[in-house]
Amino acid sequence: MTPAPLSEIAACRRPDVHILFADDDPGMRALVVINLEAEGFEVTTAEDGFSALEKAERLHPDLIVLDVMMPGRDGLDVLQELRKRPAVAEIPVVLLTAKATDADVWEGWKAGADYYMTKPFKPEDLANFAHNILGTAK
Repeated sequence: MTPAPLSEIAACRRPDVHILFADDDPGMRALVVINLEAEGFEVTTAEDGFSALEKAERLHPDLIVLDVMMPGRDGLDVLQELRKRPAVAEIPVVLLTAKATDADVWEGWKAGADYYMTKPFKPEDLANFAHNILGTAK
């Protein structure tokens, strides 16, 4: 098997597609960053809801992934605030959480989530969703 030319490898990278990932767990942040960057996305992280809101407003990412259970402002609160701010209201948001009851999922949809993923999850599922929603599928 012949390795792909560097031009093809570079073409798979999408540094122009930016994802903001907010989770208070450093291990989860590292796992998601490694997997999304391997798919060619540029990833910025936030460790809490306050930081996520600030970075969303400043960076205008193409996609935001929020943990629901974070200290300070939780992911649902952040999502509701994002939907109120015209500059970032249209950015797709994925909620990624251990809260998996029907009521939890319904709260996420009501808050304006574009997609709701429960933990544990397969990192490739998140990457596939990101590719699909952002139109970067390989």
